[in-house]
Amino acid sequence: MNEIYEALQCLRAPIQQGEYDLHRLVMDALEDKGLAPEHEVTLAPRCRIDLMCGGVGIEIKRGKPQRSRLVEQLTRYARCDRVEELILVAERSVDLPRSICGKPLRIICLNRLWGIAL
Repeated sequence: MNEIYEALQCLRAPIQQGEYDLHRLVMDALEDKGLAPEHEVTLAPRCRIDLMCGGVGIEIKRGKPQRSRLVEQLTRYARCDRVEELILVAERSVDLPRSICGKPLRIICLNRLWGIAL
């Protein structure tokens, strides 16, 4: 997970990106580091995560996600055997636990990477 997390720390997303633009930006950052992300991976019926990179599930959110809905969504992913760890890439910060269902969760907040507070 550290290699993936470090690759994503270099992201500098222009403001007003569409969600799929952010998907592409994240995939490009991972591929630039020699990693092979899979896009929109079905983990279970009605359970599809934005990206998988090895055993790391990556969810991407525009704006400030609603905490309760996001925790529910990440919990569904964490319950899947294929997911060993989770990374949330979000434009705006959201307070989440450090693990869900015993699986580590890291958050990359794009507005912090921009160096400004939104």
